[in-house]
Amino acid sequence: MAATWFSAPAPVARRVRAYFAPVNRAAQTPVIFDPAEQGSFNLDAPPAPWISLGWVQAFTRKSVSKTAPVLTGIPAATLEQVRETLEAQVSLEFLSWTKLTMALATGAQHMNLLAAATGAAPAADGAQAKAAVTPQSGSTATFIALASADAAGFTAGTMIAVDADYTGQTGFVGSPVAGAYVRQGLTDVDYIRRVTFNVALASAVSSTGLTLAEPLPGGAPPDGAKVQALTGFVDREGGSFYQEWSALFAMQGSQGERIIFYYPRLQAMAGAQETAVPFDAKQKNGLARVLLRGQFLALPVTDPLDGERVVCYRSFLPAANVLV
Repeated sequence: MAATWFSAPAPVARRVRAYFAPVNRAAQTPVIFDPAEQGSFNLDAPPAPWISLGWVQAFTRKSVSKTAPVLTGIPAATLEQVRETLEAQVSLEFLSWTKLTMALATGAQHMNLLAAATGAAPAADGAQAKAAVTPQSGSTATFIALASADAAGFTAGTMIAVDADYTGQTGFVGSPVAGAYVRQGLTDVDYIRRVTFNVALASAVSSTGLTLAEPLPGGAPPDGAKVQALTGFVDREGGSFYQEWSALFAMQGSQGERIIFYYPRLQAMAGAQETAVPFDAKQKNGLARVLLRGQFLALPVTDPLDGERVVCYRSFLPAANVLV
């Protein structure tokens, strides 16, 4: 039977799916997304190292680039246009609160609240933490092998941070994602674990270690890494550090077509913001869903294809058998 060819209507999509991946901050190198090879990826299983943040709402992308005319002649007339500035902005609302969505909706460091040591003096971003423990050989991205005495300090449902001790270094710190930029030496040995994105939930605890509900973003703990329990997260309004990530936003059409917006470099451009959405708009004092709101500035990259500077790539994968 011969294939049926038809003209495609404008895509109809319900929601936008968001994916983020860490930029190499020291080298300012974004994560590459190739729509020719990767554009048809399973929305529930993005290619590494992209991390799915689920559905988002109120997704808005805006070009704020400015053009200027080049005038010639008497009287002056426009000969051509030039791009005077290159800038784009993205805003959205995350539908869940997680370590990553909180960080993305924050303009500065996003920190882990490490479990406090007994009798520690209170501090706004977490008191002195309980001593970290060292993973044993045989640890993997989903299992942290520990000595039995160390494992006894954890319970199922405990969140953990896994990263190295802070030893006085400056610059970007945190693995596998830079969680902060240290300008001058600090004294807190746990600082890197306070800002690391290498966190996970322990789903089970035994005398041999911790079984994790999902793999650590950084994989198996490297030599020198230690483990600490954490109780939650905290961020601050202010500071000099900006979150920066590569981002994908996918819109799946009802006919199977797909629109993908790829931003190589997005930096948070606003402090922490929340949006309260009432369950019932008629009730002024009723329940409301509190959503994280993110606003981002797209930074340029140089496309090696032709040396042009760009801030976003928009890809379209048509549905099967449509006229092009």
